[in-house]
Amino acid sequence: MRVGITGSSGFIGTALVQALLERGDEVVRFIRPGADQTASTVRWDPSRQLVDDGDLQRAGRLEAVVHLAGTGIADKRWNDTRKREIVTSRTQSTALLVSTLAALPEGTPRLASGSAIGFYGSRGDEVLDESSSAGHGFLADTCKQWEESALALRARGTTVALLRTGIVLDRRGGSLKRQLPLFQWGLGGTLANGLQWTSPISLRDEIRAILWIIDHDIDGPVNLTCPTPLTNRDFTTVLAHEMHRPHLARVPRVGLRIVLGAQLTSEAVLASQRVVPHVLLEGGFSFEHPDATSIVRAALEK
Repeated sequence: MRVGITGSSGFIGTALVQALLERGDEVVRFIRPGADQTASTVRWDPSRQLVDDGDLQRAGRLEAVVHLAGTGIADKRWNDTRKREIVTSRTQSTALLVSTLAALPEGTPRLASGSAIGFYGSRGDEVLDESSSAGHGFLADTCKQWEESALALRARGTTVALLRTGIVLDRRGGSLKRQLPLFQWGLGGTLANGLQWTSPISLRDEIRAILWIIDHDIDGPVNLTCPTPLTNRDFTTVLAHEMHRPHLARVPRVGLRIVLGAQLTSEAVLASQRVVPHVLLEGGFSFEHPDATSIVRAALEK
């Protein structure tokens, strides 16, 4: 299969490219002008709504596209400028990708477009699956706009999967990479009261699920989380146990608000999202790491 990838140099994108190549697929990477170019790359600039038509022709027909491009959500404090970057990096790139794929004479059979469980907002103890309604707040609104931009490609007969990704855990990137030094020094602990729900997934299962989605031509939202969400307090206990470290510390809400800002703290860091992957389970997808213990063990492997 010839698969186009945006965001191929990111945490998830890098692992996805490797997995596709290992199983014999051909990868066409969408890259920014100035990046290292090969015969299997397409130069594009979403901020200027430009794609290199010559690169597209040389790349050949794309049988699937996985769209992962977007500015990091929780890696910087939010202000008005940063929030605009978060939204526009997703909506502009998705709109450009959709218009580009829609204009291809041979069409593109399937698109798997990035999204996040932030779509649901912070919902306390409520169990959330793909049929659950959208939440409220900046992140939920961002995800809704992001998904709506991708769904426009359905008018061309393309199946559009919406990858509502949870907390992807691996020592090489994401939130766990930032947490590990604190836990290694015995300074790790629960966030606020620790009762908020978190919905993790191993990097390995994230990649396997994306491959399963494009292989099975899945359409609509898909939650990419493990089947067993847990509270932050329980996750902290698992992580500390697997690292053989104490976890006596507690990070107070007020401290997080001072460092990260009130909105980022409430909508991302302390959001309670008890998400289950109903579509994956009903479709017969088998998780290699179905719970926090197996996820953490896999994440800590060197």
